[in-house]
Amino acid sequence: MPPPLSLGIVDQSPVPNGSNAGEAFRATLDLAALCDRLGYHRYWLAEHHSTNSFAGSAPEVLIGRVASVTERIRVGSGGVMLTHYSPYKVAEQFRVLETLFPGRIDLGVGRAPGGTGGAAAALRWGRPGIPVERFSEQLAELIGWVGERFPDDHPWRRVRATPRGTDLPEIWVLGSGGGTADVAAAAGSGYSFAQFIAGIDGAEAVARYRRAFRSGALSSPHAHVAVGVVCAESREEALRLSLSTHLWRMRIIRGIDRGIPSPEEAEREFADAGIPLQSLHGEGKAVVGDPDEVRRELIALAERYGVDEVMTVTVTHDLAARRRSYELLADVMGLGA
Repeated sequence: MPPPLSLGIVDQSPVPNGSNAGEAFRATLDLAALCDRLGYHRYWLAEHHSTNSFAGSAPEVLIGRVASVTERIRVGSGGVMLTHYSPYKVAEQFRVLETLFPGRIDLGVGRAPGGTGGAAAALRWGRPGIPVERFSEQLAELIGWVGERFPDDHPWRRVRATPRGTDLPEIWVLGSGGGTADVAAAAGSGYSFAQFIAGIDGAEAVARYRRAFRSGALSSPHAHVAVGVVCAESREEALRLSLSTHLWRMRIIRGIDRGIPSPEEAEREFADAGIPLQSLHGEGKAVVGDPDEVRRELIALAERYGVDEVMTVTVTHDLAARRRSYELLADVMGLGA
């Protein structure tokens, strides 16, 4: 029996408090190889700058490394923050990746800064910032170079993105609101709604994307939703593990960036602050529970969005807990079948 949903992963390469980036990258490679064997469909690498909590600042580098330790799973960016970069350079990076790993590369792009204002200024180094209002122009040029789609009278018509003679990576627009849905629809790209960031129901944004879709990078609309997932043998254990991200978010709001705390550290800090643990759960960014509960919620989520694919974002302090979450989810969703 085929699985009811296709499942993928967005990996931010989280750095547990007391660990380091090298260990985070080793965990990424370990998890990618595991998820390849378990039957997950995609493995996307995120882009974050100037943070102690996530090591993944260069998805275009990590993609090649992850693809080299896997065999079947699609590997891509979730995503490249395009407003920092030249669309031409991004097109060439992903043409190289597609040439090395044909038929397995996704190019997901976003318009968020992916870091602080200072990090954004450092990335553009002496150049004026590209306003987000021009994101759609950047995306159109990216698609033009990736797919050699420029019309004859276009100023870039004779500039080639190399290497040539390769298939095209899938192009996706990432977003957490309606504006990006319009951009993705106009470009004819895929659309990924980041509920794990927005914390709101994006079903209307996905429906808006479908209604406005025009054939472009894709011939028909293709959407999915990305949501946080923590799955454990019991609901109680899953809720305990998820305390790490609750405390991490609270600290980030206060300007404290020490990496991902342990559940034990979170329990102590919430107790000292007089914050009831039950008040932390139920927000829309994550699905947390035992395997049957997570399965029901993911199926309901996909039905609400009208999608057949869900991207999962699992952040825990302990690598073993992340591995186990992916294993339990794959088993309950029938991915091995």
